Amino acid sequence: MFAASLVLALGLAACGNKEAHPHVADNEGFYVDAGKITYQVQLSRELNQYNIEDMEYLKGLPPGTPAPRPDEEWFGVFLGAWNQTHTPALTAGNFDLVDTQGNRYNAFPLDPNVNPYAWTPMLLKPGGRVPVPDSVAYFGPTQGSLLLFKINVTAYSNRPLILKIRGPAGQVLAIVSIDL
Repeated sequence: MFAASLVLALGLAACGNKEAHPHVADNEGFYVDAGKITYQVQLSRELNQYNIEDMEYLKGLPPGTPAPRPDEEWFGVFLGAWNQTHTPALTAGNFDLVDTQGNRYNAFPLDPNVNPYAWTPMLLKPGGRVPVPDSVAYFGPTQGSLLLFKINVTAYSNRPLILKIRGPAGQVLAIVSIDL
């Protein structure tokens, strides 16, 4: 009986050595830690510039941004973030998508004064989250803040896409596999 209890106790103690939130996720919906912030891809999908809902997501693009060419499309990654530490921490502001052929797509900056869904780097207090509670993005259908990419349609043949969450010096802090 004592031996069985000891084996059970050792087994449970070993569970404590698992990483609570890894830095790599094989799929959307899993939590990843990037620095002091925990991120979760809520949803990702193609955005249609002629769809009424999607038009709202595409507001706030830099002036002069060209529409996608026939071989391109808008692609949205809706992201949530939480500061689970006891100190304030800055969320990431540098993201890119990379396909299996090494094609890299950078997130477009969106004006948060025009687009309430736009991802905006910010200092989160302990327990703080993005999207900010009671905001349009928080209550929106995706419950995430938007990272907007313009991808080539060949990405569908070169999947999965990998979302890279980068630190201030460009270093990769976490990655999430995004299947189109």
